[in-house]
Amino acid sequence: MSFLSVFFGFILFFNIALALTIIFLERKDPSSTWAWLMVLLFIPIVGFILYLIFGRRLSSQRIFTWDTKSKLGVKRAVQKQLRAIEGNNFNFKHKELIEYKDLYYLHLRNNDALFTQDNSVEIYTDGEKKFAALLEDLEKAEDHIHLLYYIIRHDKLGMKIADVLIRKASEGVEVRALYDDMGSRGISKKFLNRMRKAGVQVESFFPPKIPKVNLKINYRNHRKLAIIDGTIGYIGGFNIGDEYLGHNKKFGYWRDTHLRISGDAVPNMQTRFILDWNQASRNDIMYEDRYFAAESDGDVGVQIVSSGPDSDWEQIKNGYIKMIMTAKEYVYIQTPYFIPDESLRDALRIAVLSGVDVKIMIPNKPDHPFVYWATLSYIGDLLNAGADVYIYQHGFLHAKTIVVDGKIASVGTANIDVRSFRLNFEVNAFLYDKGLAERLVEEFHDDVAHSTIMTRKLYAKRSLGVRFKESVSRLLSPIL
Repeated sequence: MSFLSVFFGFILFFNIALALTIIFLERKDPSSTWAWLMVLLFIPIVGFILYLIFGRRLSSQRIFTWDTKSKLGVKRAVQKQLRAIEGNNFNFKHKELIEYKDLYYLHLRNNDALFTQDNSVEIYTDGEKKFAALLEDLEKAEDHIHLLYYIIRHDKLGMKIADVLIRKASEGVEVRALYDDMGSRGISKKFLNRMRKAGVQVESFFPPKIPKVNLKINYRNHRKLAIIDGTIGYIGGFNIGDEYLGHNKKFGYWRDTHLRISGDAVPNMQTRFILDWNQASRNDIMYEDRYFAAESDGDVGVQIVSSGPDSDWEQIKNGYIKMIMTAKEYVYIQTPYFIPDESLRDALRIAVLSGVDVKIMIPNKPDHPFVYWATLSYIGDLLNAGADVYIYQHGFLHAKTIVVDGKIASVGTANIDVRSFRLNFEVNAFLYDKGLAERLVEEFHDDVAHSTIMTRKLYAKRSLGVRFKESVSRLLSPIL
């Protein structure tokens, strides 16, 4: 028997063994299973390496920990709210929003997402204004600053923020900055060391244990959080970099959505930061009252909902579906990527077919070609059902926003795609307030003025080349 026969026999056996593992032991979603089987079939050796890097599950691993006292305190507060809602004894400030108590309950029971009703919320859709507000709040910090961003660049904006962090650390303010190792892969050691030497604590999420070899590269911390003195929190789509100010010629104007929150939702954002920090750092943050010094000064209902591959439930996606299924009049969606799984596609189709006005807005400029082509493919499904699809032309649309009936909304880091739902660590603010929801609707209508509408006639004119790219990208979409 020749060496080649033995070699290919071994490869065949190895591929079959791995395929059986994926099918019977991993218990993946069927679409992901088929996508990985195709990869193993067409590129056997490379496919195995790709699977080790991109295909392993994390849901059975314990990633996030915190001290027992604080964890028990959160659990007690969650149980108290659950009992009040179940017994119809919960005191809702806005009686007209009681109809959404099932959504409150969903997040509360499955994500420990406490429902808070005393928040003030400001909306930012422009990077210059968002970062001007953040820098002003950072300058006022007296006790601590906690930053978590998927991308931190050492460009002009990154340096400007670093200068403030260094100055505040020199004043005795406790400063921590956490970034994703993959998202911020271009960040320089000189930039990081400058902050560390000045007293800023800096950590990366899921760094490689072996240089240049990161087996967790597929699991990214896509969250963007900033907490100042435990009283002010920022959450949304903007990362730290000059392109988010619209200074990148490729993308032009950067249209995103970000929130500045004060009130009792901020401690929930703080909890999320601490869990992520404790995973990345050897210097754990323990419970101290000063981290949770929220000041109630509004009447907006907010739940902070997290999701990630460490969980058996896709909490943010489930929240999106629940919102869509409650819609009576309209659902407005803005997302840079639109790769919904079957459950979300069904929810949107059912909404359209039952008379709900579904409007979806995506960007004209792709930053990830395969993801963009897959987006075009899935847009066709909703067009055929009767949804309105808008293509944003005024730069790049990066907002992750859903608004339902001008009453409830979600703003955060999760895109409408499989990666955000299953692979990335994400965080969203679910908002229960007519004023804020209507403001987001106004922003959507303003963006329509900078968009073109995609009709079924225009969609049918796509070239064969584009359709081929869409088909390939759609097949791979469960693992993109």
